[in-house]
Amino acid sequence: GVENTKNIFIEGDNLDALKWLQTGYLGRVKVIYIDPPYNTGRDFIYDDDFSEGTPEYLLKSNQFDQTGERLVANTEANGRFHSDWLSMIYARLRLARSLLREDGAIFVSIDDHEAENLKKVCSEVFGEENFVAQIIWQKVFSPKNSARWFSEDHDYILVYAKNGDLWSPNMLPQTEEMIARYKNPDNDPRGVWQSDNLTARNRYDAGLYPVTCPSGRIIDGPPRGSYWRVSKENFRKLDEDNRIWWGEDGNNMPRLKRFLSEVKQGRTPQTLWFYKEVGHTQDAKKTLLKYVPFENTENVLNSVKPVSLIERILQLSTCRDGSDIILDFFSGSATTAHAVLKQNAADGGNRRFIGVQIPEPLPVPEKGMSSIFEIGLARVRNVAAELRSQSDLNGVDLGFRVLKIDTSNMQDVYYRPDEIDQKGLLDAVDNIKLDRTPEDLLFQVLVDWGVDLSLPISRESVQGKTVFFVDENALVACFDIGITEELVKELAKREPLRVVFRDNGFVSDAVKINVEQIFRQLSPTTEVKSI
Repeated sequence: GVENTKNIFIEGDNLDALKWLQTGYLGRVKVIYIDPPYNTGRDFIYDDDFSEGTPEYLLKSNQFDQTGERLVANTEANGRFHSDWLSMIYARLRLARSLLREDGAIFVSIDDHEAENLKKVCSEVFGEENFVAQIIWQKVFSPKNSARWFSEDHDYILVYAKNGDLWSPNMLPQTEEMIARYKNPDNDPRGVWQSDNLTARNRYDAGLYPVTCPSGRIIDGPPRGSYWRVSKENFRKLDEDNRIWWGEDGNNMPRLKRFLSEVKQGRTPQTLWFYKEVGHTQDAKKTLLKYVPFENTENVLNSVKPVSLIERILQLSTCRDGSDIILDFFSGSATTAHAVLKQNAADGGNRRFIGVQIPEPLPVPEKGMSSIFEIGLARVRNVAAELRSQSDLNGVDLGFRVLKIDTSNMQDVYYRPDEIDQKGLLDAVDNIKLDRTPEDLLFQVLVDWGVDLSLPISRESVQGKTVFFVDENALVACFDIGITEELVKELAKREPLRVVFRDNGFVSDAVKINVEQIFRQLSPTTEVKSI
């Protein structure tokens, strides 16, 4: 259920979301994958102006202009074509870096338009020494005949570690082709093997000696210009252990037997990713259409990534049993969330995702979906439903919480006391906006206190009031009106780490004053707060 899920979707501008996540997730994210809008110059929705006063910023931070429009085109005619895009990405990468674990890494999809600029920005933010790789992903499987010069068949994925000394990728499983190369022509009881060259070009003086084949032929030494890779003594030991292969008739140049059971299980990841292994853009579109019931073609996103591409990133950078957090703050149609659920279902893992997406409206309204954010939610719901029906997924978390970045729950008097006149003061007796639910207040408190937003939350009725228990008694909150001394005592007996009430929620000022006193007696370690 939603009470216990550790997966989170956040609706809102990712710059705000990244600031907001600093409190609860600093240094806790194992891997970040983002697919930012490529700077194609068409529709550029992140228009951060870093040099404006508060009124303009407030207009901006609600992300609309006076006419309610949100999109800002970044056309080639804009003199700051690259710099606008780079300012946008730089601010977000700076915040993202502090969320990463020391052994974490970030993967960023990009095309040729901004690849070299993005690399410079990433080197500035993460440090040049933490550059890991620039992966080439073969994204199309048939050439585009409409191309002006060349058909662009690839995108890049830039990889940076938070700390290059601490991060290393997992090995990938061996392919069937690799395994098929192992045979057992001499019925060795140790199983299948493949032979490996016993000579090398590096100078090794102990590697110059003659050897005698089982057939009796004497080989004077390794081929000219090379050396045996082992000493004479070690060669003898290997031969005694039946680890030297002399060919079917015992007369060939000796080779070393390498047993499948003994080789490093796995293969080193490479920087060329072919679509046969990680999918292409047409796969990605098919998947999106399978899980999202679009009615209008123009709403189908074009730049989606295949789920198998993100799964490959998860295989390289997360582990099954690490409760690893995966963050994607350009969540789009939620491919990353989809990949996390799928990978967990495949290996029983407990990875968890945080997806952030701006509520960008769809070109044409759809039934039940008005924004790209809602496309992502629909997709993940349908993926989860399918995974549930397919197999018995022991305890795999298929739920998610949806949080929305909104204006504060507090009345303006809370933030701008100098602008409130006497009449306004009377209106502001209740310091909380009227349209806010207890859940809204609870999440504001979690953020303010830097508590993990995915902790289990339960709701109980205590003496007729609604009380929230976060992670049993890590935080107890009651935002109802009419709180009595009896209720306060009852909550104090549970000895919570922190407790929070609504400032004007008490039946009388006397109770409000006594709260601290009651907790000091019954649960002295509790931190008490009113909002």
